[in-house]
Amino acid sequence: MEKKRAIISVYDKKNVVEFAKNLVEMGYEIISTGKTADILSKEGIITINISDYTGFPEMLEGRVKTLHPKVHGGILARRKNEEHMWQLKQQGISTIDMVVVNLYPFKNTILKEKVDFQEVIENIDIGGPTLLRAAAKNFEDVIVICDPEDYFNIIEELRAKGDVGFEKRFELALKVFEHTSHYDAVIADYFRKTLKQKGVQIQKFPETLTFTFEKVEKLRYGENPHQEAALYKEVKTKKGSLFSAEILNGKELSFNNINDIEAAVTIAAEFEEPCAVAIKHTNPCGVALGESIYDAFTRAYNADPVSIFGGIVALNRKVDVETAKVLNSIFLEIVIAPDYDEEALNLLKQKKNLRILKMEISEYKNLHEDGFDIKKIGGGILVQDFDSMDFDLKELKYVTKLKPAERELKDLIFAWKVVKHVKSNAIVIAKDLCTVGIGMGQVNRLWPTQQAISWAKEKAQNAVLASDAFFPFPDVVEEAAKAGIKAIIQPGGSIRDEESIKACDEKGIAMVFTGIRHFKH
Repeated sequence: MEKKRAIISVYDKKNVVEFAKNLVEMGYEIISTGKTADILSKEGIITINISDYTGFPEMLEGRVKTLHPKVHGGILARRKNEEHMWQLKQQGISTIDMVVVNLYPFKNTILKEKVDFQEVIENIDIGGPTLLRAAAKNFEDVIVICDPEDYFNIIEELRAKGDVGFEKRFELALKVFEHTSHYDAVIADYFRKTLKQKGVQIQKFPETLTFTFEKVEKLRYGENPHQEAALYKEVKTKKGSLFSAEILNGKELSFNNINDIEAAVTIAAEFEEPCAVAIKHTNPCGVALGESIYDAFTRAYNADPVSIFGGIVALNRKVDVETAKVLNSIFLEIVIAPDYDEEALNLLKQKKNLRILKMEISEYKNLHEDGFDIKKIGGGILVQDFDSMDFDLKELKYVTKLKPAERELKDLIFAWKVVKHVKSNAIVIAKDLCTVGIGMGQVNRLWPTQQAISWAKEKAQNAVLASDAFFPFPDVVEEAAKAGIKAIIQPGGSIRDEESIKACDEKGIAMVFTGIRHFKH
């Protein structure tokens, strides 16, 4: 029976010496390359250098060493195919029964600060993926290993059974194709972003679209206990994301927690002024600006002290003791802020289950400079830009006889930034840079208006109203007038705009058009 052979060529040398020793003890002949061969030889493991095996020297500074018929013929030949085996014999090629390879660290290279472009290019592995893919294709005859974590299990199975079973071989092959596809997707993503940074006009939506993410953790469950879930991250995450946040206290984050954190931080990052955001089920229940973060939070809390119970709070300023005392007086799931005074943090930590996150909220907007907003549908995905467009004050259209006063205009801009993040159909009523009523997720525009007004009550007097989309009828204006609202901001663009404009003029309401719609489904 022909001797078994293993090619071992790894960048990550973790446990490779012990693994190779076990293979030798079981009668394997080791073929190796470069530094891997040097390390194994120094440990007394007899290895055949790849150049000696192929009879062809490494060339082009190591770019070409395993790309040889003697290597790939030995891997790809099907053992039960007589023609394959006859051809190997004719060419003097031996079979290779195991391929152990991991790849040049392309990802770690691009993550380095100010990395040289040529260094990035040299860390694109060619021979490694080719070896892995060849072995994975012929997994019934070749054991393929790309992860050092699999070494122990493979040795254990070889010692117990003398071979590795079909299912395990198949599983290892799957792991290879997942690994190499991820590797290639990271390279493609880097090339795309680099070209974009250089100002090269490339197709925004390519003919084939590949995304790759890395698993961070398996979550306890998804939106509901019967749904399994996991959290994945992009290869290169920026400041401001959840993945760069510090969890300072509390239980592990759930699927819904993470979803709510994203919603809270998205709104808080809209404002440079001290801002507090209270979130429930990804919708805001209270948003306010203030002279201080304490002022902002107390106002956001008073905007809806009922819905905030069990909610998520994001603050875009350091939390002081005064603010921490108020936060501690309420049942909250999560508090997010860029920093905490030591005494404030100790106070918040008195609640063992309160998740406390330290997160660079001001950096959040930079996360959406590139990339896509993705929605899964049956059999495919919808892909779009992120909704990051905003109006320029100079572009506002003042369409009514009455123009908003300076205070009203500030409130309109504030309400517009909030309504952008409320589920459609969405209405936000605001006063003195604080929400006083929010209506969301209804099938017509009148219902969320009535919902927002019913919560605002007398606070709607002299307040402003923002709508995420235009008014197809004057009914919203009529309801707003009854409540005492003095100014409205909306996209405009309905064929019946004149009806709403006329209603505003009759009721003494100022209305401005932004020309931008903010549907959020």
